Amino acid sequence: MKFCVGLTGGIGSGKSTVASLFKECDVLVIDSDVISHQMTQSGGVAIAAIRTAFGDGYIDASGALNRALMRQLIFSDHAAKLQLEAILHPLIREQIMVQVNNANTHSTQPSPYMLLVIPLLFETLSYHELVQRTLVVDCAETAQISRTMRRSGLDEQTVRTIMASQITRAERLRLADEIIQNDGSLNTLRQQVSQMHQRYLTISSGID
Repeated sequence: MKFCVGLTGGIGSGKSTVASLFKECDVLVIDSDVISHQMTQSGGVAIAAIRTAFGDGYIDASGALNRALMRQLIFSDHAAKLQLEAILHPLIREQIMVQVNNANTHSTQPSPYMLLVIPLLFETLSYHELVQRTLVVDCAETAQISRTMRRSGLDEQTVRTIMASQITRAERLRLADEIIQNDGSLNTLRQQVSQMHQRYLTISSGID
């Protein structure tokens, strides 16, 4: 069984950037957001259930989830949010388990550990038995807001609403085994990832 690190962090903290830097170190990365996007694109396995639950209006002309419209709904209607999660979360977890099992039985991946990118790692109990360490990407909340607005085109209030739906920064840091600080340059971030990679190589060398 490969040693498994759970990577998490608030919206806009830089999880994807950190994950890509771990990939540069030949670490196997399994990203729940990537899986979710695949499942909700045209022809995705979640589309039929979403159409049944929410109606044709939440599926765009290409047959994919209308993300902007769904985002508006779930942040104004908690029941709708739970309904969407009830559709997506089991499917995402199932696919993650498939990829984890494949990595453990068939992978030629040189790294002895894998990284699971789970934005809601601490908010759910679904993945706790899979990960041996938890790594949080942290940055100032002002940076989270500006990065998310720039990347997604969302307004500040929407970003703050999303942040409020996640656990607090203080609680996330309290629960972390390790922390990467993403308030500096890309080179500084790369150095932190390199150091963390060496740490995980050392830890994982003692895992059967």
